[in-house]
Amino acid sequence: MLEADVLHRARLLAQGGIQQLSTDLDPRVSWSGGRLSVEHRYGGGGRRLGGRGLLLIPSAFVWPRLFSVTVPHRQPTLRYPPRGVATLWERREREPAQALAAVLGRSRARLLTELDAPAATAELARRTGITAGGVSQHLGALRAAGLVAAARAGRQVLYRRAEAAEVLLNAAERDPGRPGPASC
Repeated sequence: MLEADVLHRARLLAQGGIQQLSTDLDPRVSWSGGRLSVEHRYGGGGRRLGGRGLLLIPSAFVWPRLFSVTVPHRQPTLRYPPRGVATLWERREREPAQALAAVLGRSRARLLTELDAPAATAELARRTGITAGGVSQHLGALRAAGLVAAARAGRQVLYRRAEAAEVLLNAAERDPGRPGPASC
């Protein structure tokens, strides 16, 4: 979860700079006019970073709070809860939509369903009960079809759903009794 959050933040930073990165960091964090603001319950005032940068550290143990360090002679740091931290200790049994499983196969549909946040092969194997080799093989096929993308995070490769997979999942989960968008 932490690696997935770091990957997500790096992608946002590359797409739109610090302003884009801070949009979904936490409601108490905002960027405006070249200034990063962090609301704290006790304390206030501004701190200059003095060109030292800001170290962002996702931590499952700070939720639901934020912690910042801006004391002299230390790296300015912001510790924040990563995306999805509230679900960290939940045991999830997620079944893919039957229509999607009929088209892709149950294992591939399940892997796409599990990739709501980037994950490594071993993590997907643990969550789905599919062998690591099987997961790797399925991810390779999904990647070749443009449904999954991969990015290296340290020693691991994290897989995430591509936009095409999001469209497939949304279409498959739509209520079959409800009329869809008009088609030409």
